[in-house]
This record gives sequence, C-alpha cells and structure tokens, in this order.
Amino acid sequence: MMEKIWIRGARILDPSQGLDETGDLLLADGKIVRCGGCLEESGAVQIDAQGLTASPGLVDMHVHLRDPGQTEKEDILSGCRAAAAGGVTSVLAMPNTIPAIDNIETIEYIVNKSKKAAARVYIAAAITQGLQSETLNDLAALHQAGAIALSDDGRPVVNTRFLAQAMQQAPKLGMRVVAHCEDLFLAGKGLIHEGAVSQALGVPGIPAAAEDCGTAREIALAAAYGVPIHICHVSTATSVALIRDAKRRGVMVTAETAPHYFSLTDQMALSRDADYRMNPPLRTEADRLAIVEGLKDGTLDAIATDHAPHTPEDKANFLTAPNGVVGMETSLAAGITALVEPGHLSLSQLVERMSLNPAKILGIPAGTLQEGASADITLFDPKQRWTVDVDALHGKSRNAVFKGKTLTGKVKYTICRGEIVYMDEGSPAIPK
Repeated sequence: MMEKIWIRGARILDPSQGLDETGDLLLADGKIVRCGGCLEESGAVQIDAQGLTASPGLVDMHVHLRDPGQTEKEDILSGCRAAAAGGVTSVLAMPNTIPAIDNIETIEYIVNKSKKAAARVYIAAAITQGLQSETLNDLAALHQAGAIALSDDGRPVVNTRFLAQAMQQAPKLGMRVVAHCEDLFLAGKGLIHEGAVSQALGVPGIPAAAEDCGTAREIALAAAYGVPIHICHVSTATSVALIRDAKRRGVMVTAETAPHYFSLTDQMALSRDADYRMNPPLRTEADRLAIVEGLKDGTLDAIATDHAPHTPEDKANFLTAPNGVVGMETSLAAGITALVEPGHLSLSQLVERMSLNPAKILGIPAGTLQEGASADITLFDPKQRWTVDVDALHGKSRNAVFKGKTLTGKVKYTICRGEIVYMDEGSPAIPK
C-alpha cells in the first residue's frame, strides 16, 4: 500500500485546468485525490510546500538513455535519476541505442528495466532498421511491443518514401512521428554552426539550411498527406518561420526546441570546449531570438532537452568528440532564467510547454493535476538561485551545457507514481 502524501500550502500551477492558486494536494494509491483548498488529513506524509510551486511532473519528450549498448554513458536507471532531479516524471527515449530500438526484444528490455526507474519511460522506436533508411520496420509490431512514437533520431530518415509511409501509418496506430530534420548532404562533416565563429576557428560548419531543408520536407509531407508531424530540436529562425506558416495554413505540425537554443549561441564554441557541441548546433543571436519568439507565440509547442550523455573521454577533443549535451537536471531552471525572468513567458506558460503540451502531443496520461490523474508532481522553488556543479549531477555523464552557470529555479521534490523519487538536499524533513 502506498503512503498518502499531503502537500500543504503550495502554489498550485496547472495549465490543464487554468489553475493558479495556493492550496493543498492529497495523493493516495498513486493518484491525485484532492487538488486545491485547505485540507486536514491524518496518517499522511506531509510536505510543507509554502514558498514552493506544485506543477504537473515535467514531460521531456526527447532524451537519449544510451541503454542498451552504451551504459558507460548512461543507463535507464541513472537517466531517470537525473530526470527526477530535474522534476521530470516522463521521458521519451530515442532509438539510437546499440542495438537500435528497431526490434521487439529491445523494446521489451527497456519496458522491463524501466519498471524500477524513477521516471516513466516511453519509447520511440526506429522507423527504419538500424536507422539506415534502407528497410522500413514493422511499425505495428513495434507499437504492439510498447513503443508510442516513431523516429530515426540521431539521423534523419533519408528515404522520403519511408518517412511518408511512417507518417501515414502512425495515426492509425495511435503513434506520433517525431522527426530529426536535417539534410545530411548540406550538413556534411560540419562541427558547429556555419558562420563567423566556424570561420574564426577554421572548422567546417553546419549551415542553417541543413535543418531548414529537412523541416520544409517534413512539413510538405504532412500537408500533402494530411497527417501529423512533430519537428524535433528546432534551432533556426527559418525553421521557426516555416512551422509558423504551416500552422497558419492548417498543417498538423507541432515542434519542440531545447533550453540551449533559447539560452546560448555559437559564441560558446570559441572556447573549443566540446561540451558546447550538439546537433543541431548552437546558432546565432538572431536564431536564438527567433526561438524565444516562437515559444512566446506558440509556434514552438514544447521544450525538450535532447539529453545526450557522453563520457569525459568522449568529449575531450573538440574536433573529434561526438555531439550532445545533458540537460534534464537544468531544463526547468534554464526556462525560468531565460524565459520567465525576462518576461517572455509566464511560469504557467513555461509549465505548459514543458508538461501539458508534450503530454498532449505524445498522447500520454501526464501533464495534469486533475483529481484522479496519476500522482506525478514537481515541487520547485521558482526563486532559488543555484550554480550548476557537474560533479553533483545525478546521471553518469558531466557534459552539461549550463555547467558553472547560475540559474534561477530549483526542484525540491519530485513525485512519480505517488512516491517521492527525489528530494533536494536543502529540502526540509518530511514528518509523518
């Protein structure tokens, strides 16, 4: 029997109900029993949440858990510990594991291992075998085994016919295609954004056009076939404009960006630190401002991290290091720091983009504090300032893009399935 949890005196913020009020929450048997008002409850674990905000657990719809195959970088359990420390209670795991998530056995392995994890793990299965764009997978079988989304993320689906077939099959299966948009021929062997910084460093660049051409292709398919598409990790001004125009025309397109794209620019690469290399790369200030505007006007529906762990050895050489950064433990704080504090979004709008909207796009039971819903809750102090110490992170890897930066907003408790899965060291003790 799960313990009852009584959260007292929190600011309850739930965009799904238009709720922003101070009150209590009662959790029992893994569900939200009461939301709002002042309660009196005996026999419950009590959390004094005065000064804290209670929101639905965050939904990170783009993570790489590296399990199976590269568990020295991360595994399902360590990745979910990192998620919990960032207030994330649901993640969508991308398919570029070893082997790729293109078979029933790998899906079953992830499903079984995830049962003991500190967050709910949803699975994006590969559209093509081995992510090679040569053979379309049996998408129905992958869905039946437990996958809820489809992607070749880590790579685009180069064969447009296979992508079109997946996009047409997915709605019938209750799945969503989440697309890595990139023209590999334009991207070439680029390391960072193609522009003044790449020229100054004398390294090959990835032009914005590589992403923009991919985005245009996916939008064209969604429009032509009348089916949905979700665009991953948007980083350029032109892609934002393409998505905005498509939405105005009624195309069923949704899109996400990541905290590093609305917070940082390619100037960070001047340090020649590979922790600032990811794909898509950090772009220009004009692109960053366009990302912020896209989040403000709803062109970009969601914020996801593209959490991509690598070992220090992997990241030691700027020129040869693989792309990717970790981000689940800093995503909420990055959003508060770069979006809420400057007045671009309200705190409720940020929660909507980090919880409710991703849950809606994926069609999962999350993103709400409605009575009867699963007790997945993030309790955070929206005013606490803290400095990111990579040695204090809860995952296995340290390639954090916000390392050493002082951010605002600290997760204090994370509750998943009605159980406290994370408690910040500075949080008060919980009395019975």
